[in-house]
Amino acid sequence: MMTDRSTATGWMVLAALLAGTVVSGEELPLTENVPISEFQNRTEDVKVYDFDAPPQGLFRSITLAEDFEERLGFQRTHEIVPITPTDRFSAHVDAVVIVFALHQHYQAFTVFGRCTPEQVAGLSPETVVSEDAMRIALEDESGYLRLSPPEGGWKPGRYKVEIHTGEQINEMSLMGTMRFTVLSPDE
Repeated sequence: MMTDRSTATGWMVLAALLAGTVVSGEELPLTENVPISEFQNRTEDVKVYDFDAPPQGLFRSITLAEDFEERLGFQRTHEIVPITPTDRFSAHVDAVVIVFALHQHYQAFTVFGRCTPEQVAGLSPETVVSEDAMRIALEDESGYLRLSPPEGGWKPGRYKVEIHTGEQINEMSLMGTMRFTVLSPDE
C-alpha cells in the first residue's frame, strides 16, 4: 500500500516533469509564408520540352531513312533497323520511313506519324499529305512508320511529320516533330 509520503513525492516528480516539457508559444520560431516556387518546382530546374524537335522520353532513338530491315535481336526479338538514314529524299522515293527504338514501356500503344508540307510550293501547310500508324505491343522495342507518297508523288520542298503516341491523335498526344526535304529532280 502506498503511503501519503510516497504519493506526495510521486505528484512532485510528475509536476516537475510536466513543467519541464511545457514550452510557451513565444519560444517556437514561426516560419514566414514562403512561396512554393522557392523550394519546390523551381523554374531554374525545369527543362522545357520542345514539341517542335524530334521526340524524346519514350523514344531511345528516332531517325528518317530510305528503308528498314528487320533483324533478330539480342533476346531473339524483332529489331527494326534503318537502311540509309537521311533527311533528304528524291522526289521518286517509294516511301519516307521513320525508324524508332523505344525505352521499356508497360502498356501497348500506337505511334502515329502525320506528314504535312512545311515549305512546299502549291500546298497549304494544313494539308495532311501522308500518315501512318503502328501498334506497339508490350514486348516491342522498336518500330517504324512508312509515309507513302501522296497522289501525284512527292513535290520538292520541306515537310514536317508530327509524331503522336497513345490511342488517337489529339493535342495531348504530340511527342515531337521530324522534318525532311524532298529534292527537286535537278538536285
